[in-house]
Amino acid sequence: MIQFLLNQTLITEQALDPGTTVLNYLRQNRRRCGTKEGCASGDCGACTVTLGRVEAGKMVYETVNSCITFVSSLQGKQLLTVEDLRQGNELHEVQKALAGCHASQCGFCTPGFVMSLFTLQKNSDGWQRKAAEQALAGNLCRCTGYRPIIDAARQVCEQPKPDVFAHSEAQTNAKLLAIQNREEQELALNGNRCLLPKSLDRLAELLLTFPEAKLLAGGTDLALQVTQNHKALPLVIALDGVETLKACREEEQAIVLGAGASLQACARLLQPHIPAFSQVLERFASLQIRNRGTLGGNIANGSPIGDTPPMLLALNATLTLQRGEQTRTLPLDAFFLGYRQTALQPGEFIRSITLPKLTASQHFRAWKVSKRLEDDISAVFGAFMLDRAADGTVTRARIAFGGMAATPKRATHCENALTGKPLTQLSLALACLALEQDFTPLSDFRASASYRLQVAKNLLRRYHASFTEELTLLEVTDYVQ
Repeated sequence: MIQFLLNQTLITEQALDPGTTVLNYLRQNRRRCGTKEGCASGDCGACTVTLGRVEAGKMVYETVNSCITFVSSLQGKQLLTVEDLRQGNELHEVQKALAGCHASQCGFCTPGFVMSLFTLQKNSDGWQRKAAEQALAGNLCRCTGYRPIIDAARQVCEQPKPDVFAHSEAQTNAKLLAIQNREEQELALNGNRCLLPKSLDRLAELLLTFPEAKLLAGGTDLALQVTQNHKALPLVIALDGVETLKACREEEQAIVLGAGASLQACARLLQPHIPAFSQVLERFASLQIRNRGTLGGNIANGSPIGDTPPMLLALNATLTLQRGEQTRTLPLDAFFLGYRQTALQPGEFIRSITLPKLTASQHFRAWKVSKRLEDDISAVFGAFMLDRAADGTVTRARIAFGGMAATPKRATHCENALTGKPLTQLSLALACLALEQDFTPLSDFRASASYRLQVAKNLLRRYHASFTEELTLLEVTDYVQ
């Protein structure tokens, strides 16, 4: 059984297939057809809805792609759709702004834009173009050219007005708090089950009992097995209710990130400590995806083109893994064994990720190369960190790439070519040459092997130029002629 608010109506679902997405639930079970399906993969944003939760006594609103969000994620939250925005007999000011700015033509994408703008307004203190672009980056429109949509965003952020949701916030808080409990929920129908534990101990116990179960965190990757491959998920353990997994903390020498922390939460936390990490995450899919996707999930799926593993490798991250009552610490270097293969044992899960704090001598940078600037998968991802002595000698190098091998991988030959030497044009050229020993990339529809190798070399040159302001394309042969 799960319980949630559909606007202000308490919904209790006892028999529901846990493979049902929020989008299909809305359209088929609740006959709310304002929310549209455009891609069923979290790319277009036509299905955007807003989820509200209580945090520190206040309502916090986030956009999600309902096409790849399972209904179990609604437990204890408020679900808002475009139908809920009506203010009595009037449209919401966000809807009025979109209409008044002529920001809709065919209208298919408009409900998603409405919900993204509504949530932007709720989370804004005023107009900031960058925040608006981030909020709307996951919503695609093929009619208007976006300028009138941005105009509408500016209007609602510059001139916000109290709405029915602001007036009923205390009532909403009380209703949501009333359905919070420590009892374990379960959804089951058609032979499919989803278990919703509330504690870390119970999660560990369930996974030992059912090691074959799929772990559902944000579900932004797992849901594609249902929506794109039309596969059933017979047994799922949902992690959304395990608050301990989302906890992050700053220690004297390290930053510890809960494996269940959303990518957006990680970006906010790391901004003052490792700004380059947060800047790259701005290009990780869309805000709707970052609100749901988790750091642990991005690691555990073992993808060779995930954006966070190369950065974590360069930052010398370690994982805390748990199996039953036992925990162990594993360097991320030892976690990836092969294509989509990891060192996780049956019944084991990632509990947290630990990053050593950077020192003044360390220089961390990361870049993503993809066909589109935003909301796209990497062709090549490079992450770089060098420790340098006062005289400029490289004392330690950690360089990692995604998209260059069957796993996210460090460039050890390249690192050795730089270590113990000053970072000069010659050492840089030798390090670029060493990348050919580290990687033999594949060609696919994203990039050819030769392109990937050349991009990896150019990213290393870009790293050098980022703090020397000197850019060169010289090769080793230029020094021996």
